[in-house]
Amino acid sequence: MSGRRRPRPQARQKRRAGQPRTLRTRLVVASVMLIAVVCAVIGTVTTLALRSHLYDQLDGKVRDIGQRAVGHPQVPGGGANLGGPGGPGSSPGENATPGEKVVNLLTKGPTQAKTIAAYVQNGSIVRAAVSEQQNYTTGLFKQMKADGLSTAQQNVLNSVAKDGKPHTVEIPGLGDYRIRYVTGRDGSDAFYVALPTQDVDENIDALILIEVSVTVAGLAAAGIAGYVLVGVATRPLRKVANTATRVSELPLHTGEVNLSERVPESECDPHTEVGQVGAALNRMLDHVHGALHARQQSETRVRQFVADASHELRTPLASIRGYAELTRRGREQVGPDTRHALGRIESEAGRMTLLVEDLLLLARLDAGRPLQFEQTDLIPLVVDTVSDSRAAGMDHNWRLDLPDEPALVSADAARVQQVLVNLIGNARKHTPPGTTVTARVQRRGSWMCVDVEDNGQGIDAELLPHVFERFARGDSARSRSTGSTGLGLAIVQAVAAAHGGAVTVDSMPGRTVFTVHLPALVPAVPRPAAETGRPSHSQAQHSATTWVRQGA
Repeated sequence: MSGRRRPRPQARQKRRAGQPRTLRTRLVVASVMLIAVVCAVIGTVTTLALRSHLYDQLDGKVRDIGQRAVGHPQVPGGGANLGGPGGPGSSPGENATPGEKVVNLLTKGPTQAKTIAAYVQNGSIVRAAVSEQQNYTTGLFKQMKADGLSTAQQNVLNSVAKDGKPHTVEIPGLGDYRIRYVTGRDGSDAFYVALPTQDVDENIDALILIEVSVTVAGLAAAGIAGYVLVGVATRPLRKVANTATRVSELPLHTGEVNLSERVPESECDPHTEVGQVGAALNRMLDHVHGALHARQQSETRVRQFVADASHELRTPLASIRGYAELTRRGREQVGPDTRHALGRIESEAGRMTLLVEDLLLLARLDAGRPLQFEQTDLIPLVVDTVSDSRAAGMDHNWRLDLPDEPALVSADAARVQQVLVNLIGNARKHTPPGTTVTARVQRRGSWMCVDVEDNGQGIDAELLPHVFERFARGDSARSRSTGSTGLGLAIVQAVAAAHGGAVTVDSMPGRTVFTVHLPALVPAVPRPAAETGRPSHSQAQHSATTWVRQGA
């Protein structure tokens, strides 16, 4: 359905990208993120602390190797060196060549595999080697051997600062090393000694992997547990929301409203925030129910008064109109002024009679009086209404646009006829001569639609939102000179609603369309071809688009 007054479909709720859908999800996501941040901080601090500790241990080993390389002072009293040759208290051969000193350092005494030693003389490395472990065929340790370093590897060693502090460098083909430059007390010997950082790095990587695995598993468990716990905690809130949703779906705008929805008492614990919300909602619903009940009683009294007054006024108005007509047509001679006054009495009595009839009909529709539903074809009703209007409005152009198959609905034919009379009569009364008025019947989905379209001046934009209100009139179009009571479109809307349908309007200068939507009775099926010689229905004369103009 299209139109400015048609029932609007329920608006879809749009969410921003990345925004969680529910409070439950937001709480769980926030908790998991907080736990993740805490785990990340703890893991980072732990990893850095362990790395610092392991590197301190590695630096201590490098320092010990350096002390062995340059030798320790003799024990007081001229005693022998501690540990014998190659032990902790001796240098690797005080009278040996630089190459022998390097080999002795790497192959004699407790030496870790992949240890690097380089002898430095006059600021340059003259001999450098790395220790390699040799095993027996059984896999047991046999001895250490010293393999020489390439020129590129020696250049990397020689680039390390000679400040006696540990440094980390990457040696081509060997990996990362912790290296230190050491010299003897007399400055006769100087070495670069280094140990690989592979073991330390592997320990740190293993710790990081364990931390990440435990954190991921913990976050998953926390997410599942949090989702369950938050779901249990917010269950009362969901019940409150469900109650509010059910109330929002009730037709509160008119009629008797059964506002019995309440939040269960078990969810209204005043000691909890959610319980306080539930109790407050129940109190609000009690107030709303009281207000709606009072409104309904007031509307019932007003409708009853209108119905009673309308019913009671019908007889006096008929009497006034009859006596006025009888006097005007009597044998007694009356003057022109009196005759004019009697004519005005008849006219106003007729207008008041129409107003009373409309008010009485609206009161009956408001009270929900049952209609006489039966299978009805809209096409004959439209044809008859247009024919009557054509006779009354000979200065308008009339057009029919009807389908070939019957337009069947379940309706009260008399009320639908009144709807068509009001709509087509409005198009005739409120448009200038020469206006084209089109009556169209068309099936649209599950609706059978009747359009009344004209190419007149249109409805004022200020009046358009209120055209279906009672006693709505425009300053010019809806004037008393046309005989309008201001209730015609209100009756159209009430009758359409009583049939389970709706009425809509689209209007702009040069085009105004009123559309009545009624539920179709059966799905549209192709109509079988008429037999030769069989008399056709009157609607067949109007099955195609037809133009009719009086006096053409």
